[in-house]
Amino acid sequence: MSSPSRRARRLVPLLLIAVWLAVGGILGPYAGRLGEVATNDQAAFLPRSAESTEVVDAQRAFRQDETLPAVVVWTGSGLADRRAAADRALASLTGTPGVRGRISPAVLARDGAALQAVVPLRPDLGDGLAAALDRIRAAAGRVPGSTVHLAGPAASQADLSDAFAGIDGLLLAVALLTVLVILLLVYRSVLLPLVIILGAVFALGLACAVVYVLADHDVVRVDGQVQGILSILVIGAATDYALLLAARFREELALGGDRFTAVRAALRQSWGAVVASAATVALGLLALLLSDLTNNRALGPVGAVGIGCAVLSSLTFLPAVLVVLGRAAYWPARPKAVTAEPGAEEGAAGQGVWGRVAGLVDRRPRRVWAATLAVLLAGAAFAPVLDSRGVPLDETFVNAAPSVAAQKTLSEHFPGGAGNPTVVVADADRLERVLTVARATDGVASAAAGTASGRPGGSPLVVGGRVQIDVTLASAADSDDARRTVARLRTALHAVPGADALVGGYTAQRYDTLRTAERDRTLIVPVVLALILLVLTGLLRSLLLPALLVATVALNLFATLGVSALVFRYVFGFTGTDPSVPLYGFVFLVALGVDYNIFLMSRVREESLVHGVRRGVLRGLVSTGGVITSAGVVLAATFAALGVIPLAFLAQIAFIVAFGVLLDTLVVRSLLVPALVLDIGPRAWWPSRPAGDHRATADDTARPAAEEAPVPSA
Repeated sequence: MSSPSRRARRLVPLLLIAVWLAVGGILGPYAGRLGEVATNDQAAFLPRSAESTEVVDAQRAFRQDETLPAVVVWTGSGLADRRAAADRALASLTGTPGVRGRISPAVLARDGAALQAVVPLRPDLGDGLAAALDRIRAAAGRVPGSTVHLAGPAASQADLSDAFAGIDGLLLAVALLTVLVILLLVYRSVLLPLVIILGAVFALGLACAVVYVLADHDVVRVDGQVQGILSILVIGAATDYALLLAARFREELALGGDRFTAVRAALRQSWGAVVASAATVALGLLALLLSDLTNNRALGPVGAVGIGCAVLSSLTFLPAVLVVLGRAAYWPARPKAVTAEPGAEEGAAGQGVWGRVAGLVDRRPRRVWAATLAVLLAGAAFAPVLDSRGVPLDETFVNAAPSVAAQKTLSEHFPGGAGNPTVVVADADRLERVLTVARATDGVASAAAGTASGRPGGSPLVVGGRVQIDVTLASAADSDDARRTVARLRTALHAVPGADALVGGYTAQRYDTLRTAERDRTLIVPVVLALILLVLTGLLRSLLLPALLVATVALNLFATLGVSALVFRYVFGFTGTDPSVPLYGFVFLVALGVDYNIFLMSRVREESLVHGVRRGVLRGLVSTGGVITSAGVVLAATFAALGVIPLAFLAQIAFIVAFGVLLDTLVVRSLLVPALVLDIGPRAWWPSRPAGDHRATADDTARPAAEEAPVPSA
């Protein structure tokens, strides 16, 4: 007859598995429903306190109904004689589904080779936007002898929606398949990879359900980028934490323990590192709440929720399944029972890949850290080359996008800013002075006040004593020249007495986003570093070592940015990056890079308590080398899956994180950190000293030959 404690330890794992199966069954579908509460309207993600955001708010007063403009462009010969046909074609759209307000008359370009008109659409069309644009294209196509292009915000939003169309299915499938293949190849086990993947899927379902509720109640905002990063982050983090726990469980089984004892020991030895690692990532993400950019603020809590769910799954579902499966989890490569601690024999330093790595680090630590430091510094030297002033419109999409081609065509025949005017809101009694100053500003092609009729030449529309002025810039709206023109325009109009002028629109929004991103980096970077230092100090009970770890991870970041600058320009053909890319790269690489150092150094501290610092470093390096490298490869591959979404921003984030994680696991964590700690010796743990130091003080200070070092085998 089984005792109550024995029945409990059998029932608790089964109960946990049942709970997670229920979570997966009930909440799993939410992973595909975030699109219901997501918005790809970029106006919703502007800097909160920027002047361009104030203009967006002020513009609402001039519109009884909010609209999303679609710019129709006809190109061809003899278009001057076809303006009436173009007007009749678009007039047929009045009253059709999606069209809201007056359709502007066709305007002939100065070269006579193009016409343009604006069709205002409802901004809440959602999936109906594509159908509305198809109707516009069909109607405009009735103008004989012309080619039709659709540009403007409506066309851009449609292309953006198409880019994110596969985010619920394709991205998730690619990420999970990639992780599964890597785990099968590395662990040569059938059940364990499936269990780990299942735990990650359960964590993602729970995270998406929580985020769905928060977004539905307007607590957080979600767009396609945040949605994609959430999926990748949860899958990667849940897999990393699961691999660490599964590796410790396998070690305990190899020592001959039963599955219940092995799970308890693995949890006891791993939970601190897992929780500390998750805390660094979550705190780094939550620091984004300090940003003035709304999409950064959205990613912070959403990402932290995802990390929390990943930890919960890894520390509950996986242990429960391992208790049930025992050694069968590793079938067909089941761990074999041994009578002594693995690798306790002498001379193991030369055995296995990680034994040889440990031997190299042990023999020449100073040469190792000096060489790796030189390589990282060489990469970091190119970091200033990374241009984060924004991605030009024609590089926003990795593949060719119709709206980008249409905007380029529009710019060839009309002033560069046509279709994306700069918007000025000012006091009505200073209208003439504001128009005069705006037209005289270098870089401005034209300026005209909005009219009550919606047609040129009418009486200005005055609402609450204010007027709206559309300013067309001479340069393309996404160019550096256009941003400089906006800065000059603001300086000139702010100096007009009594005008209280505000300058906004597409170019001003890009300008404000760039300035805000620079401010965010200045504020958030030191905050994240301070938070990570606090976590590491509490975990490692040291002051010098946490500072050293953060410094190496920061160096890895700069080296990654330097390599990325070269790859983006000379391989991918990107001339710039989104202003948020360096900040995202910093948060992910520093937080995730510290993760692997936490896994390593928590094990090193554990070994040092028994064997002394030197042997503790070597044993920790060998025992964690395989699992951390596997976790790094999985995480890098998972983030690389973001490349399936054809947007430059996500492609850039994917490369930076994937390359940076691999550089961190293969160079920083494997060579630089162990070599530095070995060279510094017990002083690295200042002001504390691991309790095992007194047993091996001579061993730490006098470095024997590698063959005399009792280091665990790989």
